[in-house]
Amino acid sequence: MTILEAHELSKTFLIPSVWKTTVREHALDFFRRRPVERLQVLDKVSFSIARGETVGIMGRNGSGKSTLLKILSGIYQPDSGRLEVRAPITPILELGLGWNPQLDAIDNILLIGAVMGMSTSELRAATDEILAFGELERFARLKLQHYSSGMASRLAYAIAFKAVREILVLDEIFAVGDEGFKRRCEARYEELRAAGHTVILVSHDPNTVARFCDRAFLLANGRLAAEGSGATIAERYVRSMRTPSPALEPDDVEAAVS
Repeated sequence: MTILEAHELSKTFLIPSVWKTTVREHALDFFRRRPVERLQVLDKVSFSIARGETVGIMGRNGSGKSTLLKILSGIYQPDSGRLEVRAPITPILELGLGWNPQLDAIDNILLIGAVMGMSTSELRAATDEILAFGELERFARLKLQHYSSGMASRLAYAIAFKAVREILVLDEIFAVGDEGFKRRCEARYEELRAAGHTVILVSHDPNTVARFCDRAFLLANGRLAAEGSGATIAERYVRSMRTPSPALEPDDVEAAVS
């Protein structure tokens, strides 16, 4: 049964072509149209994913992976095309998004877990397990403003892996933490996969995609360039890295339009 279908998804960002550096330039810009450049980030991308399938998405920086994930997760709306999602999604994209740095780990577990759809009673019952998964028991009452980026990442993944709904969207999940934490993530991922969850996994690591993904897509210049088994797409991605890279990366695009 198909759980997600993307029909010709397209997305364009408007990039300012003139940068203002002085007060005078800002003042003058108020009275004239600001020239912009249209950058096509996704161009008629279509695919479907079956219930219980693990699908990898690969592509070099600038290929449109981050934008596609945000459209699948409902963060962005496509300019054109249609997306049909037939089950709830848990996205793990930008770690730390929604944190309150003035609160400690336990309070943030309650905050973020509620956003992800868990009840307060479920979160309180799972707090010890979440802290143990991230090896953060000693820091449970430490404000997040004093956490390192690695500690915050472990906490985010620990919450998301507990709050996971039917579809899990992961961005570079196995690139976070030390080897022990990576092994716990892999074990938890295998549990979710065995339980029938659908997983969309973005990674630059060909070994991860070849090992964990039933099927994979390769994005290039905003288009779906290839589709095949995880191992096949991982090999093709490695070959694609030998060609010149694009000049503008997705993060650059989003920073420019924000």
